[in-house]
Amino acid sequence: MIEVNGRVAIDEAELDFEFIRSSGPGGQNVNKVSTAVRLRFDATTSPSLPEDVRRRLFTLAGRRIGGDGFLTILAQTERTQEANRRAAVERLVELIAKACERPKPRRPSRPTLGSQQRRLASKKKHSETKARRRDLGAPED
Repeated sequence: MIEVNGRVAIDEAELDFEFIRSSGPGGQNVNKVSTAVRLRFDATTSPSLPEDVRRRLFTLAGRRIGGDGFLTILAQTERTQEANRRAAVERLVELIAKACERPKPRRPSRPTLGSQQRRLASKKKHSETKARRRDLGAPED
């Protein structure tokens, strides 16, 4: 089990790893050894995720979740399969941990007294400017 936080833990059997050739560092082995890791996690049907976390995960992951409901993470920065595998799992855990955080509800605020007074003073000044223009443009009899 991979512990995300006290509320969520993911079974390692739910993770699907695929090893592919990497475009990152690797020296002479870069064209021979499949060191990059593509991690796939079924976010839609995973029993490890509570429903509210699942909804926020879909929002956070964006394009990384395909039409089939699988979350895909590609890790290819390291030189070994094991290091890339660890990096992919860490990124998945970070993403799920971020999805576990409940957003803080917005509390509507009121404008300060000073900002209200500045706004009214500005409106009054603008009104007086326009009133002076009306007086200047009136035809005389």
